[in-house]
Amino acid sequence: MNQKPHLDGEALAELREVMEDEFEVLIRTYLSDSSERLDALRSSLRERNVDAFTKSAHSFKGSCINIGAPRLGSLCSDAELAGREDRLDEAVHILDDIQSEFSAVRELLERTLIR
Repeated sequence: MNQKPHLDGEALAELREVMEDEFEVLIRTYLSDSSERLDALRSSLRERNVDAFTKSAHSFKGSCINIGAPRLGSLCSDAELAGREDRLDEAVHILDDIQSEFSAVRELLERTLIR
């Protein structure tokens, strides 16, 4: 099982410091973009479009790492690898894990905005 944290507190604190008043905009944009990326992953999986699936997973991985969501980034990396290796049947389960992890990350990020 993946033991990485849902959120990297240090990375988030650094982002908050760097972004200052734009931190909330950054988080809200990430959450919105991530929902769209999840839809793109589901759609490309449904259409069995390996290339689109792999690219979407790669793109999502980068944004997760940048925002400080290492476990989600790692799952996206697993999805990207499954796409590269044309293992879309396995990717269905990875996508379920990504959806579940994204729900946890979204809840935690929304809590950071309430502070």
